[in-house]
Amino acid sequence: MSATPTIGVLALQGDVREHTHALERSGARVVTVRRPTELDTVDGLVVPGGESTTMWKLAEAFEVLEPLRKHIASGMPAYGSCAGMIMLADRIEDGVQGQKTIGGIDMTVRRNAFGRQVDSFEAGVTVTGVDGGPFDAVFIRAPWVESVGAGAHALGHVATGERAGRIVAVRQGALLATSFHPELTGDTRIHRLFVDMVKGHA
Repeated sequence: MSATPTIGVLALQGDVREHTHALERSGARVVTVRRPTELDTVDGLVVPGGESTTMWKLAEAFEVLEPLRKHIASGMPAYGSCAGMIMLADRIEDGVQGQKTIGGIDMTVRRNAFGRQVDSFEAGVTVTGVDGGPFDAVFIRAPWVESVGAGAHALGHVATGERAGRIVAVRQGALLATSFHPELTGDTRIHRLFVDMVKGHA
């Protein structure tokens, strides 16, 4: 890998452009990924926020779900935000009938746990491995993590209010997930963390 890793953004649905800009500002070369063959051209992958059931159905329609699973299982670094966190979870609660995920992170995620669109909020979240103080996290119809298995580590929790203690950032090896949307804030610290993870995986 060169000093500038190539990171793909899964471009089936969701906030692809915002992740692209954040990754470019964090020192990555960015390409969009829709087809299985495009997975072979990237050093890591971002699964963006959006709508997890739509993303799953489109992944199957584009015949990319199984290739995604194979690449993740083979060790390709990946980062998922919001719906992307759901897609990287091994188990989901409150999913629709038959809903599938890419999997990879040994965690149980509750879909839409923080409520509907009108319940969107911002909160300061301290993320292990991210210096510079709490991250101003934006939650939009966000999931939370019910539990993590032995291989996964909670990196961030909601600190205050009725949601205090909920797990909202998780890492397992080369996989990272947040229930919030760092791509919407202009703060690239989460994306820089992932770019560093991709570089360190080479």
